[in-house]
Amino acid sequence: MNSKEIARMACEAMEDKKAQDIKIIEIGNISTLADYFIIASGTNRSQVQAMADNVNETLGRAGIEPKQMEGYQNANWILMDYRDVVIHIFDEENRLFYDLERIWRDGTLVERTDLDV
Repeated sequence: MNSKEIARMACEAMEDKKAQDIKIIEIGNISTLADYFIIASGTNRSQVQAMADNVNETLGRAGIEPKQMEGYQNANWILMDYRDVVIHIFDEENRLFYDLERIWRDGTLVERTDLDV
């Protein structure tokens, strides 16, 4: 499964849990870290954790396990590293504070529909 398909599945899993303001940034042309960063937010700790759980479960059923996952307990910023796709799930306050969209503005913003295979 390629990174585009993984990103699509992750976005769908977060959308199922009512993720807010999902941004997909293609960074493969400016960094070796990953092909895509996906940034989304939830309104509270439970929603942020539910989004992470659904991504983990959805991708896990497809045989894709995270290399690393951090921040689940506090749930103000959960980082899920799927090698070529890195997912950042924030609460609203921390998303504004860290402003990853600004930091990675040299990447290409990708529309959700562009991931459809």
